Amino acid sequence: MAGKSRSEQRIGLLNGFAAYGMWGLVPLFWPLLKPAGAVEILAHRMVWSLAFVAVALLFIRRWAWAGELLRQPRRLALLTVAAAVITVNWGVYIWAVNAGHVVEASLGYFINPLVTIAMGVLILKERLRPVQWAAVGVTVVAVAVLTVGYGRPPWISLCLAFSFATYGLVKKKVNLGGVESLAAETAIQFLPAMAYLTWLSARGESTFASEGAGHSALLAATGVVTAIPLVCFGAAAIRVPLSTLGLLQYLAPVFQFLLGIAYFHEEMPVERWAGFALVWLALSMLTWDALRTARRARRWEPLSEPSGPRGEPSGSQVSPAVPAVTTPSAATTAATDA
Repeated sequence: MAGKSRSEQRIGLLNGFAAYGMWGLVPLFWPLLKPAGAVEILAHRMVWSLAFVAVALLFIRRWAWAGELLRQPRRLALLTVAAAVITVNWGVYIWAVNAGHVVEASLGYFINPLVTIAMGVLILKERLRPVQWAAVGVTVVAVAVLTVGYGRPPWISLCLAFSFATYGLVKKKVNLGGVESLAAETAIQFLPAMAYLTWLSARGESTFASEGAGHSALLAATGVVTAIPLVCFGAAAIRVPLSTLGLLQYLAPVFQFLLGIAYFHEEMPVERWAGFALVWLALSMLTWDALRTARRARRWEPLSEPSGPRGEPSGSQVSPAVPAVTTPSAATTAATDA
């Protein structure tokens, strides 16, 4: 059993690296879709993601959730909000990458855990530990320094971080699996996306049929690019601890940041380096505090408490300070950032 558990964890880690690695490298994909504009790419992503996920659900024969969801107006309303928020997130991210703002986009996902914590305090009335307050304070200073460095507030980063955090908050209340959630959200997005693509085609401005078969195939591949990392994440989420997933989550913005510097050759004056350094300091504080708190909680758990999967106590929790994606449904948060 121990050998099987180690093997399962290795599979989980490989899938986790694959998921976050693909999300981190996705800035290489969006420029391939030019001359399509960001809105056209976004519409195709919505349409083809639904097609891909629908085929996947047909293959695994998992449709029971759809009937239950249709009988729950509140969850449908929340999914509509989630679909709207992630539309903003996807659109801003695609535009930012193709407009040469990869580094600033990566910053959005670095500060997302801190924005999530701030929203927890403001909306859910959660209480923070001193180190968490300090990390949030350092982040505020970092944003001020970056505002000086950019000559404007880093609105791309802030828009991505706040839309991402709002999406995660809504998805937590919906509590739907990753593939099912993506199917429901893209189903909501489908009609507006198709209407826009039809209008674009009627005006003769669509690039889908005018730029060759290769371009059409790349636009259709947006569905695969959206769904495959989510599938890998789902395989990881059931095999490795949440704290591990939380640490792996940093891979995506790290890869994006490195691509922005080394591949896209974006400028990084001293003020921006200083701002990013402060953000990384805040994340280090946050992660250290979360891991310390998790270890302390495990040390003091009653020995009589029943064990959960992989021998973990069923009541153990990872501190919300760890930017862990807790389930595949919340992980579309990570999946959909790219």
